[in-house]
Amino acid sequence: MKNFSTAALFFAFASAVLPVTASAQTPTKPVSANARCAFLPNAPDQHVVVRGDTLWDISGKFLERPWCWPQVWDMNRDQIRNPHWIYPGQIVYFDRVAGRLRLGKPTGDGSGLPTVRLSPQTRSTDLAADAIPAIPMNAIEPFLSKPLIVEENELNNAPRIVATQEGSVYISVGSKAYVRGDLKGRTVFEVFHPGKPLKDPATKEIIGYEAVYLGTLRLLRESRAKNEPHTFTVINAKEEMGVGDRMVPQEPTPIINYVPHAPEQSVVGQIMSVYGGVTQAGQNQIVTINRGAQDGLDRGSVLELYRLGGLIKDTTDAEKPTIKLPDEQYGDLFIFRVFNHISYGLIMQVRDTAQIGDIARSPE
Repeated sequence: MKNFSTAALFFAFASAVLPVTASAQTPTKPVSANARCAFLPNAPDQHVVVRGDTLWDISGKFLERPWCWPQVWDMNRDQIRNPHWIYPGQIVYFDRVAGRLRLGKPTGDGSGLPTVRLSPQTRSTDLAADAIPAIPMNAIEPFLSKPLIVEENELNNAPRIVATQEGSVYISVGSKAYVRGDLKGRTVFEVFHPGKPLKDPATKEIIGYEAVYLGTLRLLRESRAKNEPHTFTVINAKEEMGVGDRMVPQEPTPIINYVPHAPEQSVVGQIMSVYGGVTQAGQNQIVTINRGAQDGLDRGSVLELYRLGGLIKDTTDAEKPTIKLPDEQYGDLFIFRVFNHISYGLIMQVRDTAQIGDIARSPE
């Protein structure tokens, strides 16, 4: 991956020198350029970025809606998809008059007040591991490459385990597995078992399958004859794997640091499943929804979670007409992995448990 200086250039153009002064001209309630991205009345003047921070956490110290981060930085879509990096030691400043957040390092100017001086800098993407992520990465890392959402018959032509060492029913770390199929020059594969079907809550149609990750194999010896299988060894086993399980080339875990943002277009979907086979989910749990890339979602999209209002009879009316209670918003969903028609999301800041069938839609 190449070196870049998107952050520094962006901030250098945005504000070459930003004085940080007392809030004598501070409005009663600071506002941003976008009315829905209001600042908290008690927002601090600044925040020193420390290891363990996330964009979501930092934004939440200043904004009523943490996903409004891009608006208060005036970020365009390209910058959201390839975001600036924020590192420990930098300082986020609140420009109350402009209703903006600024980034920089304090330098003395003789006045006793810190200023922010920004100049182009180059950071190598080799240092990306030190960058502040959008959300807690430990909550989603296992889901960045596994499990796998596949469409019907998608794994039919994938390499498959056809036999195990000494005919064992299941294999574990260090065991050999014999594989048939086109390896396409790859040597390390992840093993999956076709999982449960995912049904669209609205149409009741199956729109995908959640393939279960079982473990990882490494090639020992490629086949030398048409009727000879490849020989692999198990280097990692999460669950039991055996004959018939399918294999997908292992890909490097992507560095995901997309900025939280609202989708470009209106999206309305529903929770299809809660990872782990349960029906309810809470803070920092993973769910799938029945919307994906073809519906306008991308990594970093934020949706609001709603509980559908129930139908009740008005007992104060003699005729007892049926009325529908309003849908109640109770949390946010951060989309971190997107397929064609399905997405994985991390539940954020919920005030109630999320349930299968709940609505996930674009912020109002």
